[in-house]
Amino acid sequence: MQDRALEGVRVLDLTHHVAGPYCTKLLADFGADVVKVERPPGDPARGLPPFANDEPHLEHSLLFAYLNTNKKSITLDLKASTGMSLFHQLLADVDILVENFAARVMPSLGLDYYTLSANNPSLVMVSISNFGKTGPYRDYKAADIVHYALGGLMYIFGSADREPLKHALRQTQFKAGTNAATAALVGWYHQQFTGEGQHIDVSIQECVASALRDTTSLYTYAGATRQRQPSYTGDMPRSPVPTKDGYIVPIHFGGAVDWDGVADFIDAPALKDEAFDTPDSRFNNAQALQQALEHGMTQWRKFELMREAHRRRGHIYGVVHSPEEVLASEHYSERGYFTSFSHPTIGEAVYPGAPFIMSETPWQALSPAPLLGEHNHEILCGRLRLSPEELSMLTASGVV
Repeated sequence: MQDRALEGVRVLDLTHHVAGPYCTKLLADFGADVVKVERPPGDPARGLPPFANDEPHLEHSLLFAYLNTNKKSITLDLKASTGMSLFHQLLADVDILVENFAARVMPSLGLDYYTLSANNPSLVMVSISNFGKTGPYRDYKAADIVHYALGGLMYIFGSADREPLKHALRQTQFKAGTNAATAALVGWYHQQFTGEGQHIDVSIQECVASALRDTTSLYTYAGATRQRQPSYTGDMPRSPVPTKDGYIVPIHFGGAVDWDGVADFIDAPALKDEAFDTPDSRFNNAQALQQALEHGMTQWRKFELMREAHRRRGHIYGVVHSPEEVLASEHYSERGYFTSFSHPTIGEAVYPGAPFIMSETPWQALSPAPLLGEHNHEILCGRLRLSPEELSMLTASGVV
């Protein structure tokens, strides 16, 4: 087996739900030794759908299974003095601690960075929260749609003639997890050279705001606000466009669109009508132009149209894939992107694979998400040298 990029890096994972677990998943999948510390009832994400076989169960969440590959799970009640003592023992020789509680929680438990760094001066602590550790919103609660709204991205996403939209599912959480993993490694890299630890504060709202990019500079430079996409802009109708068996996104480069060339390519002679000769006339006849384009493209099957657009015209045409088509894609298959894990209760399941390919220290799918407390004996007895009898007593008392 090849070495992995983060082999030997020890991570204590005090995270739950999505943003924090995705951060530590990225570290674990590239070789870090990640110990996930769960409260005895388990990470609440274990109760999030979808569930394997549509059976709600704390070991059947497919979201949890994806977010926690290659990790070990132990259970500790940090509100119990014995649980807190064991946690501090675990913390003594780790490189990175990741947590994503509300900003007030860790200090209320006596687990603020300055207290923890007294025990481990080289500790890199990553804190992920809705709005960061400071500021007037620090104690506000939030959800994915709230992050989109307050981060500014929602205002520019969607159609101009409709209300603002957010991206599907939990994209702000994954964005924050990605940023946090990057920050953790930058902190760890600094630690390797200096021996110094540090506290890293990740605001999910700011992760969303960072996606505004040129929208922010456009406003500060020119006072202009980027608008949501109109149904028709200048020389291009709206997109995606329907085909015989789905939808395709056609993008034409090279200055103004060669509509005669497009008409010949998709066999849509109506596009050559004089009503579409100039940008102004196309704008004034936008609905008719859209209808002519759709009539031509609905004669094609979507994948054939994409291949021919690339081969004959050099245009960028992209098929709108369904989830089934994503999984069946020959391109993903050729690159070995999707991977499967065999989980003891879920069975065999397919998951997204490596976010990027490293030739010498690759991503590896070594173990599925752990069962709740699966590694209590290995970590608490092996690493902390508790006796089996002590572990049994702690389990019976609810500390573990």
